[in-house]
Amino acid sequence: MTRAIELPRARPEIDALPAYSKASGAATVRWRASSNESTIAPSPAVVDAIARVGAHGHLYPTLFADDLVAALAERLSVSADSVLTGAGSLALLQQVLTAYTGPDTEVVHAWRSYEAYPILIGIAGATAVPVPLDAKHRHDVDAMIAAVTPRTRAVLVCNPNNPTGTELTESELRRLLDGVPSHILVILDEAYREFAEEQVDGVALLREYPNVVVLRTFSKAYGLAGLRVGYAIANSAVAAPLHAAAPPFGLSSVAEAAACAALTDSGHTDRIVESVRSGRDHLRSGLADRGIETPASGGNFVWIPMVDRSTALDAACVAHSVSVRTFAGEGVRVTVGDRDAEDAVLAAVDAFTADRQN
Repeated sequence: MTRAIELPRARPEIDALPAYSKASGAATVRWRASSNESTIAPSPAVVDAIARVGAHGHLYPTLFADDLVAALAERLSVSADSVLTGAGSLALLQQVLTAYTGPDTEVVHAWRSYEAYPILIGIAGATAVPVPLDAKHRHDVDAMIAAVTPRTRAVLVCNPNNPTGTELTESELRRLLDGVPSHILVILDEAYREFAEEQVDGVALLREYPNVVVLRTFSKAYGLAGLRVGYAIANSAVAAPLHAAAPPFGLSSVAEAAACAALTDSGHTDRIVESVRSGRDHLRSGLADRGIETPASGGNFVWIPMVDRSTALDAACVAHSVSVRTFAGEGVRVTVGDRDAEDAVLAAVDAFTADRQN
């Protein structure tokens, strides 16, 4: 007789988490414009660093990425105890949410924004409080301030915003910071800052607003998405619990060496940024010529607000051998930087439009 077995069950909050979306056709298309990766490979300096350190892969890395922390502290003119590193800025965001939020607390964030936010908030046991973007696909600062309650422990701001690319000005961000009580964290996700037009500097604001935590990454403008390197900058008192809770050896020695090398090769980063800005202009101009208006983007992508036609445009793009990231009923996000991929998207738009007219 077979014995009935009851398997362990996850917390109810985990069962209720939304799934992270996948791009359709990403494994079969010629161009992948769905993941906001750099279209330019790492520089020779980075490749050399990876090979050099990889030869010693049998050894543990430093406990807390000491060399990278020192390099970042010097570059940003902050103390080393204000800097944390991790396996991408997403891992650091989870660390911050785990340390400063939890059950019976709330995290305010714009929506639509980065789709991982409600997942990570749920893992921390907190309640996500999404605040709709305004009619121009931008953060609604006043509505976000109004959403703060006695249960709020953090306000999460993606600037430039993923997936819409829209940016807050410095004055708008200051208005948000002035409107949020100082005991509440304001987490500034600046993953796309290097591509931004406004050039708002969260680290400079941190010097005036000690409740700010800034998240940045090497995945985008430095072209290291596959190596998973991110960093956070916070007031040393805010950072102390994060250091205490940080997992040892959280960054591989190969990733640390690659990031240190990337910091020294500003010309390569400039090349990546220039390819993105040129690609944004090309794609947005081509879409405008076809009667499709898009919001100005500060990211390495363009948002096409197609609403109920988003899924159909996605299918047209895959048919033209380019994957995009689609949010059904809202829009399509297209990573830029490869002119052939951008032109494939425009060709897909032409085919999509012709099919609708027939």
